[in-house]
Amino acid sequence: MTALDKLAKKHGINPTRPGIERAKVPISDQTKRKILSALHVETNPAPKCFLPSSVLKERVWGITAQLYELRSSRNWGIGDFEDLARLCEIAASWGADFVGLSPLHAPFLADPDRCSPYEPSNRRFLNPLYIAVDRVKGFKGTPGLDTILEKLRRTDLVDYSGVAKAKLQALRQVWKTRNRWSKEVLCAFRNFEQKGGAALRLHALFEALSSEMQQRGKGAGWTAWPLAYQNPDGEDVQRFESDHREEVEFHIWLQWLAHQQLSEAAARAEQARLRIGLYLDLAVGEALDGSATWSERDIYVWGASIGSPPDPWAINGQDWKLAALQPSTIAAGANSPFRKIIDETMRYAGALRIDHAAALRRLYLVPFDSTPEDGAYVEYPDAQLLRVLAEASHAHCCAVIGEDLGLVPRGLRDQLSAANILSYRILSYEKSNRGFAAPARYPRLALACVSTHDHQTMVGWWNGADIDMRLEHRLVPTDAAKEERQERERERARITRAFNAAGIALPPYKHSRREQEFMQALVVSAYRYVGQTPCVLVAARLADMTNEPRPTNVPGTSTSYPNWRPKLSIALEDIPREPLALMVAQTLATERPRKG
Repeated sequence: MTALDKLAKKHGINPTRPGIERAKVPISDQTKRKILSALHVETNPAPKCFLPSSVLKERVWGITAQLYELRSSRNWGIGDFEDLARLCEIAASWGADFVGLSPLHAPFLADPDRCSPYEPSNRRFLNPLYIAVDRVKGFKGTPGLDTILEKLRRTDLVDYSGVAKAKLQALRQVWKTRNRWSKEVLCAFRNFEQKGGAALRLHALFEALSSEMQQRGKGAGWTAWPLAYQNPDGEDVQRFESDHREEVEFHIWLQWLAHQQLSEAAARAEQARLRIGLYLDLAVGEALDGSATWSERDIYVWGASIGSPPDPWAINGQDWKLAALQPSTIAAGANSPFRKIIDETMRYAGALRIDHAAALRRLYLVPFDSTPEDGAYVEYPDAQLLRVLAEASHAHCCAVIGEDLGLVPRGLRDQLSAANILSYRILSYEKSNRGFAAPARYPRLALACVSTHDHQTMVGWWNGADIDMRLEHRLVPTDAAKEERQERERERARITRAFNAAGIALPPYKHSRREQEFMQALVVSAYRYVGQTPCVLVAARLADMTNEPRPTNVPGTSTSYPNWRPKLSIALEDIPREPLALMVAQTLATERPRKG
């Protein structure tokens, strides 16, 4: 129930009226506001989030990527903040205005194979694995390290354990030279440490303790630790901190390095004239056994985790094993838990994507001892959360995008739009039984895209690779996959008609002698199509631009597919010359030319 619904109920306005074709017809939000006004009730207009002047005047575009997937001749087998800065410069040279990334939140450094950016240890801190070690002052390479790095670069999947081992060993060597720091450097570090306060210290303490427990075979997550270490205020934890003070400071230093390098990437994006700059992502929750819940357990729901109810795509429902903030305190006070989390991401960003935007209204919680079928929706203080978002948005001059897909509560999209939160529209989702929505039917306050990290590329979708993948991993039965393939055949015909209606002609697929040329034309056509929409933002996925054969993530899988590991098939240095990437960029630059 929205704040408007609650206000209408309080003043006796019935939510429905009798109808002819239906027994009950819902009363629109507009009607509720007008009647409340007639009753002399102030409806308090929704606070509005910041929108940059560039999107108020023109339609802009950018690219999205997974930072880890970037290959380069200098990185250590995983994309890093230096690669990000370079990608921003490439995007700017194409006429783009932002580079979007999946969450950069802190993972479990002691267990680097827990690599999903959407199940972080703590959303308030950064992932040190993205530190460009070769850009850290005091780093010195060795021939032996060069051999290790060359091997890490050659893999097609990110070797998180190998990357973490190499980076942490090298960074520890640099850390040992801190007695040579200048007064200015030491002062800057201490200032960062002081500003981070207790939250930063506890996160660093968790990382040090997590590493120790992992070595003892207890696991990186605190719920498996001995009881004496599960409470950060306990005597054993305090004794550990006293005995390992330098290790705790090392992890604070890692956060400082990550902060410095991400800030530098954001500055280089601005210097390259990306008018929005970095477009970052906020995960919906944190791991149940991570730094966040260990450090501040009282602000989290305990005894239930975030998930989703049964639906046709997941008939048993889902339990995402993520911790939810308490509804009663999430937005309470000037420095609320929600404000602290979004501040830490917005400080680097020109746009912030809220994953699972339905969480602004409600979350589906699954009791620890139950299955998702036994879960329930819990309401969250949407009016307060939107007010916090708007205030932070203006404080940081940061636009907000709400991932409003899936099971979206009634009226949420209108509520988000009223707050200047951009909707999230994916080409393959914008359809009905009559066909795909014409570009003109997309909303203006939205980000439009062709594919995302949870989807196949445009070529993969056309070929039904997503259907094959679901069948291969036993996510759907054979009969259902057969029906999906038949439906995909119809969708291919519908999207071709939609392209034609928009003045975009595809070469005949069945008679194409050169499949590669057709697939390139398909990708370019898809981006021309979304480029024509009135949406203020369009995002071109880098994996589409390089025609990646493997998906980033296959929802519903955990161990059967290497989620969050595939690298791009093309090195960062070669992307500016990649024909398909250039064609997509030129198409969007033509459809959405920069005026300033």
